[in-house]
Amino acid sequence: MSVRCIRLVTLLAGLLLFSGAVHAGEKGLMHCFAFTPLPGATEADWGAFYKGTDELPGKIEGLQKVWVGKLRRPQKFNPNAGAREYGVCMVMDGPDALKAYDEHPAHDAWVEVYSKVREPGTTTFDIIGQ
Repeated sequence: MSVRCIRLVTLLAGLLLFSGAVHAGEKGLMHCFAFTPLPGATEADWGAFYKGTDELPGKIEGLQKVWVGKLRRPQKFNPNAGAREYGVCMVMDGPDALKAYDEHPAHDAWVEVYSKVREPGTTTFDIIGQ
């Protein structure tokens, strides 16, 4: 197993163990991504990002809950880029809710505030509950 794969598995396990958002046997989907913070992001940029992220569940049907914060252990996937230091996990009703989220105008508005706190590129994965 490559170092990159081991790191991704470690990140996934850590998010699941410490988020408390998904329990064994729970149905639905968890959409997670880790990102590298933008060095020039201001406190106002971060405030808008946190506020916009917290408001998403009330704006997009099927999006139940959002977790956002610093990763307990930053992850380095690319030696030429900064470490992924922050993560977001979104609990959704299922794959259809993820599609609705991607196409919703509130998502487009949120991407604008998100882009002000992160370097381009994320490490993204989806977990489908059984």
